[in-house]
Amino acid sequence: MAVEAVDLVRTYELGGVSVAALRGVSLTIAAGDYLAVVGPSGSGKSTLMHLLGGLDRPTTGRLVIGGRDVATLDAGELATLRNETIGFVFQSFHLLPRTSALDNVALPLVYRGIGGRRRRELAAAMLGRVGLGHRLDHRPNQLSGGEQQRVAIARALVTDPVLLLADEPTGNLDSATGESVLILLEELNAEDGVALVLVTHDREVAERAHRQITMRDGLVLAPTAGLEPTAGLEPTAGLEPTAGPEPTAAKPSAAEAGLATTDLPSAAEADSPTVVPAARRGPEIVDPAPSAEPRRASGSDSGHPSGGSGGAIGATGRRGPTRLPVSRPDPVDPGPDRGHRLGEPLDAGSGELDAPAGSGGGTAAESGSDS
Repeated sequence: MAVEAVDLVRTYELGGVSVAALRGVSLTIAAGDYLAVVGPSGSGKSTLMHLLGGLDRPTTGRLVIGGRDVATLDAGELATLRNETIGFVFQSFHLLPRTSALDNVALPLVYRGIGGRRRRELAAAMLGRVGLGHRLDHRPNQLSGGEQQRVAIARALVTDPVLLLADEPTGNLDSATGESVLILLEELNAEDGVALVLVTHDREVAERAHRQITMRDGLVLAPTAGLEPTAGLEPTAGLEPTAGPEPTAAKPSAAEAGLATTDLPSAAEADSPTVVPAARRGPEIVDPAPSAEPRRASGSDSGHPSGGSGGAIGATGRRGPTRLPVSRPDPVDPGPDRGHRLGEPLDAGSGELDAPAGSGGGTAAESGSDS
């Protein structure tokens, strides 16, 4: 058995608040197993990987890695367990930038006390196995993303671990390069019998595994077996086919919506762009009634009205019919004769313009008779 976890709980204290990252996770990983762990961000996947890799300890629960109970190991013993039993593949590669591919792969063997020549021999052999035998002396910045991930895989496997933890190994790769990395991991899993645990957000990647577990809110949901390719999709049981979408409810009429029918214009009114519904029309505007006193020519007294157009109230004192406003009223001559409208000829002999009494503008005969 590569890993056995029973009721793992991991709680963090953040600012005096307890945060339960794992809330009772139990699982077993056998030698040669191929397991995919999926779930949304914050579901506890990374915390579980840290525990399975010996990078952290559970708050409560039992964790056995490579036959050894993590709770009984001190820091040095736990580091040795990681070096001898577990290999790590990270999304961001984590290669030393100023170190060749060969020395990056040989680095874990330094902690085993293996000599320099032997380290390089083992590292070169592993790089050749992942297809990078011709890139031994290249630095990470001289390698493509897929080549850097292959170097990281070689580094994880050079110690001959029983458990390989891959955290989003294809997350920074294009689809073609990611496919080649997955094929390499699956070949190593099948040929060497190393247990492979793959954390991913990609459902297509997860479906390649022999088993899947889904995490949510620090818990493991029911495990799912890997999906076999099928010729087609079968209908889901328990779902009845529907005849079609339900008809849309009819729109309410104006009366049902609480609108008065007088608020709506008739068909005839709707054709005219200037019609305003009666219920919304304001009060009719009429010309202001002129004064009851008739207009006078300049200098005349109250007894002699001018010969102008008059007004709504004439000499009889009766009001004429109410007139609606017109768009353009006739302009009024601003001159002395305010009763004359522009455009009308002035005829002194017509008798339309009477001379005002006492103005001195009459004839000699009229002046003599007045005297």
